[in-house]
Amino acid sequence: MMSHPAPRPGGPGELAGRTVARVGYGAMQLARLHDDRPAAVAVLRHALDLGADHVDTAQFYGDGFVNEIIREALRPADDVLIVSKVGAVSDPGGPAPLRVAQRPEELRAGVEENLTTLGLERIPVVNLRRMDAGVTVPAPADQVVDLDDQLAELIALREAGKIGAIGLSSVTGDILRRALPAGIVCVQNAYSLVSRDEEDVLRLCEAERIAWVPYFPLGGALPGMAKVTDEPAVLAAADRLGCTPAQVALAWLLHLSPRALLIPGTADVSHLEANLAAGAITLDEETLAALDAIPSRPFAFPH
Repeated sequence: MMSHPAPRPGGPGELAGRTVARVGYGAMQLARLHDDRPAAVAVLRHALDLGADHVDTAQFYGDGFVNEIIREALRPADDVLIVSKVGAVSDPGGPAPLRVAQRPEELRAGVEENLTTLGLERIPVVNLRRMDAGVTVPAPADQVVDLDDQLAELIALREAGKIGAIGLSSVTGDILRRALPAGIVCVQNAYSLVSRDEEDVLRLCEAERIAWVPYFPLGGALPGMAKVTDEPAVLAAADRLGCTPAQVALAWLLHLSPRALLIPGTADVSHLEANLAAGAITLDEETLAALDAIPSRPFAFPH
């Protein structure tokens, strides 16, 4: 193991049998810097220099651009766990920027594309992005694929050394339970203080020592979704603690479970520093009680 230039933000957590910072970096927002590659590389390098050693990506982020930035920014001495995902692909000329790609041969092609753009011989963790829970889009009939067929393909890729471990994204507790024999190392579901529908999945992750990686940790990522930073109790806690409402939201997620690992994303250096600093915020019992009392709202996601 390489020595870390900075303490791990949020302290140590576990993913795929490795110790990683509990606050990592979600690279999706780097696509916003498409016209300024040096700026994108600089943001990612800053995250790594501040101790974020878990980076989440996908080939469809910026149609390969984000993976190229990761390839450019990483140095041989960096000891970073790269996590990517398959199950959707970029569709720049299509009706939406993404289309569902769930068939086994599409999952394999997605892994190969990730390997190429990341410049890796093996991707440490690959998440299967399903369409079972949270923020999903209607899948055409030929894209409704049985979980077992998908897992068989990913297991074959793991045995071939192209991926190190298998995770799941946007799944129900039932799907996770069915997938456990494949050796699942993490689950990425939409989850925040204002949208806590996935409690059963979280508890199953805890029982099975699986990393729980919530995406959209602030809510509000899409129209119709409640925003954590609009909540009076969150604003009051931020005021009392001398931090931002977003930092309260992230600290609450870390407090929720020792299995929680965060991957907040930003293309802005000051936001990046604030996100990583959220790992050092302690929430007292009174603050936690006020936050826990915030009602959870189901997704109202317009397709």
